[in-house]
Amino acid sequence: MQTTTHKLPTGERQNLNIGYMRLSDSAPLIIAQELGLFAKYGLDVTLCREVSWANIRDKLIAGNFDACQMLAPMPLVTTLGAAGIRAPIVTGLVLSLNGNGITLSRPLWEKMLNQSDTPLQANQPLASARALKKVLDKQPSNQTITLATVHSFSTHTQLLRMCLEAGGIDPDRDVRVIVLPPEQMVDSLAQGVIDGFCAGEPWNSIAVEYGVGVLATTGFHVWNNAPEKVLGVMEEWHTRHPATHLRLRLALMEACQWLADMGNREATVQMLTRRDYLDLPTNYLRPSLTGNLVYDRGCAAEHHPNFHVFASYNAGFPWRSQAEFLLHHCEPLLGKVFDRDKIVSITQQCFRTDLYREAARLLGYPTPDQDHKSEGSHAEPYWFNDQIKLGSDLMVSPQALQKNRDN
Repeated sequence: MQTTTHKLPTGERQNLNIGYMRLSDSAPLIIAQELGLFAKYGLDVTLCREVSWANIRDKLIAGNFDACQMLAPMPLVTTLGAAGIRAPIVTGLVLSLNGNGITLSRPLWEKMLNQSDTPLQANQPLASARALKKVLDKQPSNQTITLATVHSFSTHTQLLRMCLEAGGIDPDRDVRVIVLPPEQMVDSLAQGVIDGFCAGEPWNSIAVEYGVGVLATTGFHVWNNAPEKVLGVMEEWHTRHPATHLRLRLALMEACQWLADMGNREATVQMLTRRDYLDLPTNYLRPSLTGNLVYDRGCAAEHHPNFHVFASYNAGFPWRSQAEFLLHHCEPLLGKVFDRDKIVSITQQCFRTDLYREAARLLGYPTPDQDHKSEGSHAEPYWFNDQIKLGSDLMVSPQALQKNRDN
């Protein structure tokens, strides 16, 4: 494991409370604790598991948490005050890419199978979206399909909307989209409260294991290498504790680098399963973390070693072009269009590429020399190449989405 040999500034404080969610991609925080990386950088960290993203945000703002795992759009919309509460939040580190799935109930999946023109299989995102469109077209007017995401302003919501729109479905009129905490997704699906959800692992795998859901597609196949979770801190907290924040980023970047080695993933599963952390059986955590996803109960696993990305492809770099793309996709939910200057200002304030480069330089990690790259530039709604190095522009393009809206 690579480490810095530079003399670091003395941290302003040692004891930190950090919030996280019961998700497989909480791994960097748990690994940093278990491998002693926090302690290595002079930090005494208490990890606090929460049940909802709103709780995490509110406790960060209230000062209960010094830092937390956050949904990638959350620093942006919270700084804007777009979610009903205004508070400046910054991130200098993306903790993970990918890791989400869209799971549909078995009754809905059976309807889609009957409507598809060609044999429909799980993980055919465009074909699935089109089959769902046919189901909706034949649905009685008094029946509504309800889908859930984990937060209105999340990559999950954006992935779900991208997928629906690519199939010609208006996510604001043709379906009902609600918000539920990740831990409530599987029970809600089993009880018929919802017909499907977009959430992070292991909740998709749990639904498949129970036989109540089919993993129709993954975020990995809709927007590959999308920024998923980030390290969030209050801007004021960073200003008062810059050296502590630096030490925190260094510890987590080393943890992410350790997680990049697939040979360490089984050990990761064993650590995450413990009662103090995720408190879930290993067979729920293993599929996504080892990259062996099962899309439907009884089917063979498909190998996707890049389903969870923690360090590869400059995963930790907070691209400002991605932040801008995230904000643009929040506009329909907010009912407003942000002017260019506002978007640039907010992304520069929240996605702190300078903080990432500072830590990467001390660790000797390479960093991009620009803050922006092409995002959403492909003409086709789905396009994937396993060999791509920086695949975060593999997503539904704005042009394709607008074409669907116009139609």
